[in-house]
Amino acid sequence: MSSNDLSSSSSSPMSCLGHFCSSALRAKPLAPPSSETSVRTNSGQGLIRRLSLFDLILLGIGASIGAGIFVITGTVACDAGPGVTISFIIAGASCVLNALCYAELASRFPAVVGGAYLYTYTAFNELTAFLVFGQLMLDYHIGAASIARSLAGYVVSLLELIPSLRDNIPAWVGHGQDISGVLSINVLAPILLVLLTIVLCWGVGESSIVNSVMTVTKVAIVFVVIIVGAFKVDVSNWTPFAPNGFGTILTGATVVFFAYVGFDAVANSAEESRRPQRDLPLGIMGSLLVCVVLYVGVCLVITGMVPYQFLGEDAPLAEAFKSKGLNFVAVLISFGAVAGLTTTLLVGLYVQSRLYLGIGRDGLLPSIFAKVHPTRHTPIYSQIWAGIIAMVLAGLLNVHVLSHILSVGSLTGYSVVSACVITLRWKDKNTSRFSTRWISKRGEGIICLVTIACCGFASGCIFRFGASFIFVIVAAVIAILAALALHFWQIYTDPPGFSCPGVPIMPAICIFLNIFLFAQLHYEAWVRFVVLSIIMVGIYAFYGQYHANPVSSDTSIVYHRAPAEEAK
Repeated sequence: MSSNDLSSSSSSPMSCLGHFCSSALRAKPLAPPSSETSVRTNSGQGLIRRLSLFDLILLGIGASIGAGIFVITGTVACDAGPGVTISFIIAGASCVLNALCYAELASRFPAVVGGAYLYTYTAFNELTAFLVFGQLMLDYHIGAASIARSLAGYVVSLLELIPSLRDNIPAWVGHGQDISGVLSINVLAPILLVLLTIVLCWGVGESSIVNSVMTVTKVAIVFVVIIVGAFKVDVSNWTPFAPNGFGTILTGATVVFFAYVGFDAVANSAEESRRPQRDLPLGIMGSLLVCVVLYVGVCLVITGMVPYQFLGEDAPLAEAFKSKGLNFVAVLISFGAVAGLTTTLLVGLYVQSRLYLGIGRDGLLPSIFAKVHPTRHTPIYSQIWAGIIAMVLAGLLNVHVLSHILSVGSLTGYSVVSACVITLRWKDKNTSRFSTRWISKRGEGIICLVTIACCGFASGCIFRFGASFIFVIVAAVIAILAALALHFWQIYTDPPGFSCPGVPIMPAICIFLNIFLFAQLHYEAWVRFVVLSIIMVGIYAFYGQYHANPVSSDTSIVYHRAPAEEAK
């Protein structure tokens, strides 16, 4: 073998590694933000701007409030007592902090779809964005299948109110027929997914109408439940307010945090909002605040109607009304659960297709995901793909057993979005207030962000396993020092549009709290995070790095006044 052959063979692995690193670390250029932004593709096909502020608020409510509002409130109250109200307020406040971060980035990227994936691609790098996409999509896929099964079960329960159908509907139709382990047959769930996928493929206007009708119905039922229940409240049931101590209230807050997940769906509608730079922040914050009010109202009613010790775990709210002789409200709750699950599933499928659209445009997945129907103006191939995956999972697998590995993607996305807010504020600066020779300004900031995340995880583990609270304090102090370093070592600029207050301290608090909650998840969720990350790195290594194009002309952003806005 010649010396040239030896040289080429030895340099080949190094060249592959070099290409991988250079590709993984490249970022998407940040276009100058503008309130007069619209998007077009070279083919002339794009999404159409039809969503108003009211549509966006209903979109966020539809994604966040499902059947859980009628169940989780009472389930947590069994331990926290009337203090479950404080649990929802704490969790809601934490979500408001995350929503402020989302609101700033939604205002800063008002023209294109992608959500957390797009923000990460711009603020950090290509590989990190691809990993965030993978974690989010697994949550969405399993979540959609699980919600479809729950919806099928509620639909069957309503059908069984008809005397001739009571106890005559086979389990495999709606409730699921377990065969072995994870394998379980459900016929109705895929049918419901087909119907919703057709609605979403038909057009964003049509799907928005369905979501609006179902969400208004759901919210109206919740208000009826609160108003009727308020007349049956016995205030003595609120004493003692925290029977098992503040610890159970805090633990309850970590559980009910996930009841608010969904407001981030609004950020993925950027390309279909009429006035995105103004409406996206308002839609995110407005939908979340409505959810907080509804959850707190239900908590006060259910704990005031029945002593918390007597609340059931399967259907606590319905049982509370039955105990007061209000059986018609229990039936109304079932209709509310169907409406809630329908909107949650509809918006979940909608978000999946927009994420696939964004990553398909960037070339990290095959270009078929980037195709938009010329007349319906929907990403029809991405939508069908998302529907097919959900149909297979819902029809063949008992996805409820996988529910404990969910929420990893949401917490990962929230944490990275908070970090993006900080990073993008100082990304274009070339100097820091205090500089060192051995590391760049950006490197200093990344180290501080990683330190805060590690401290949040350490605090969560210490809290979870009941170690001495002094260790939690130590981890929190280290995180505070890292946040102060971010504040004093970096120079920050104010972004155009909506501005998240308290940067970098508030986003740093979000990162700490989100990773703290991440540590509360089942250990299998941690394994899922690591395994899926390895798989995504493999997909990126063999496909993504060779096809990605962060500045692809297919996603070029053109700045001009849109005709609709010009008319305004």
